[in-house]
Amino acid sequence: MIEHQDWRYPFLKTAPFLASADLTFGNLEAPFVENCPTTATGMIFCARKEAIEGLKFTGFDVLSIANNHILNQRQKGREETINLLKQNGISPSFDSLTMKKLPDEIIGFLSFDLTVNNDPKPVLGVVKESSSKVDILIISLHWGAEYEKEPRPWQKNLAHQIIDAGAKVIIGHHPHVTQPTEEYHNGLIFYSLGNFVFDQDWSEETKKGKIAKIIFKGKEIESFEEISLYIEDNSQPQIR
Repeated sequence: MIEHQDWRYPFLKTAPFLASADLTFGNLEAPFVENCPTTATGMIFCARKEAIEGLKFTGFDVLSIANNHILNQRQKGREETINLLKQNGISPSFDSLTMKKLPDEIIGFLSFDLTVNNDPKPVLGVVKESSSKVDILIISLHWGAEYEKEPRPWQKNLAHQIIDAGAKVIIGHHPHVTQPTEEYHNGLIFYSLGNFVFDQDWSEETKKGKIAKIIFKGKEIESFEEISLYIEDNSQPQIR
C-alpha cells in the first residue's frame, strides 16, 4: 500500500465483486494502531489507520476480530480497532451478537477464536441464545491446524453441533489454506476459506483462497458458490 501510494491497493481486483453484496463479511487479523511500524519480519501484526480506506472501498459491513492476532497490540490495540471500525460504518464481530437489518431479514453474526481453547460449551450456549433473536445466524470460527487441507474430527463434531443449535452458516479460517465445504442439515460449513490479503508466498497453497457467495431466500439458503482467489504481488488477491 505504501509502495503504490494507495490504501485500496490490495482490494482493487476484488472490491467490485465484494461491494456488490447486500452484506460483506471478513476476518480482520491486524489491529489498527497509531504509528504502526513497517516491518518485513515477525508475527506481531498491526495496521496503519489509513488502511481502513481499503476496507471501506471493498464494502465490508462486518469484520470478525476474534482471532489469535487481534491482541498483538494488547487490549489498547483491540479497543482502537473497534472504535475505528465503528467510526467508519463497519461492525466488529466477536462473541456477542452483532445484528444487521436487511429489508426482509435480520442477519446475526457471532465470531469466536478457538485456536487456544476449543471448549464447545461457551460457543454452543451463545449460539442457542442468539439464534432466536435473528432470522439467519452466521458463525465465524478461527480454528483448526495451520497448513492442513482437512479439518480435524473435533471441528466437524463442533460444526454439526453449532448448526443443530440454530446457526445457518459457519465460516472458518486460520489454516491459511483452503479446506472442504460441507452441507449439513440445511446449513453450510466452510471449514477454511484460506488466505485473502496475506503475504505467504512460499507455497502455492498459501497463495490461494475462496470467497463464499451465499444467496438466501427468506431464512433458507437458496444457493451458494465458492469463488477461487489467487494472491499476486504478495498482497493482492484476484478472482480466478
